[in-house]
Amino acid sequence: MRAAVPSPAVPAEDGRTRDRVSGLLLEHGPQSAAELAARLGISPAAVRRHLDGLVATGRVDERVAPGGQRGRGRPARRFALTDAGRSSFPHAYDDLALTALRFVAEHGGPDAVRAVAEKQLSGLAERCSTAVDDALADAERDGATAPVDRAQVLATALTTEGYAATASAISSGGQLCQHHCPVAHVAAEFPQLCEAETAVISKLVGTHVQRLATIAHGDGICTTHIPAQLTPTSRNKATPARPVPAGSAVAHDAGASTSSTPSIDRERTPA
Repeated sequence: MRAAVPSPAVPAEDGRTRDRVSGLLLEHGPQSAAELAARLGISPAAVRRHLDGLVATGRVDERVAPGGQRGRGRPARRFALTDAGRSSFPHAYDDLALTALRFVAEHGGPDAVRAVAEKQLSGLAERCSTAVDDALADAERDGATAPVDRAQVLATALTTEGYAATASAISSGGQLCQHHCPVAHVAAEFPQLCEAETAVISKLVGTHVQRLATIAHGDGICTTHIPAQLTPTSRNKATPARPVPAGSAVAHDAGASTSSTPSIDRERTPA
């Protein structure tokens, strides 16, 4: 599930009123500004200001009310929660996922949990792979001389999926940072989710990678080290600019080793 669009900073009182507006739309369905104002006991103009803020953040959708025109004035407008608006309310998805994975672990063992994790991430891998392949194809068509930065393309694709990802270059290669993890609470108990995700990253950037930090284990962000600069040799292959020394640390099952950590700065969210 994609994450809801984050709301900009608003005064606490405005935030509480917008939460009340969202709650009324969840409880009673689509309503006009006048109907909401009557329920809240504030003016329609004040309600419209809050609705404008909710529409801007993608939590509420504005539409013409059934029945069309209202006299000579503007058409009657009604407001309804979007999927993003609904997702901002508490859900029991984490509890359900944990219960299901505990059952799988009890009856099938760790390998069965890993298979579930890989299946769950297969759709994400396919969508991100398409984004990387499209970027490579565009570069070939445009005759670009510089290699496509797969990590940057992947960061953009992951952000679209709700991971709030960024990529940056460092002296020993690059770093992919994910500032949000949609499954952090579940991955804290089942690290197979992190391992499967690391395998996806490794495949998409075309080299072994190393997970340095994860939100699931209490770090501020998920940080993945991508060693060396990649030199693309075709649309679907990439060769490391320098070979990996024998005996160096690489991640198991696609790169999640935690030993022999490279000497690089780890990005953390300030305490």
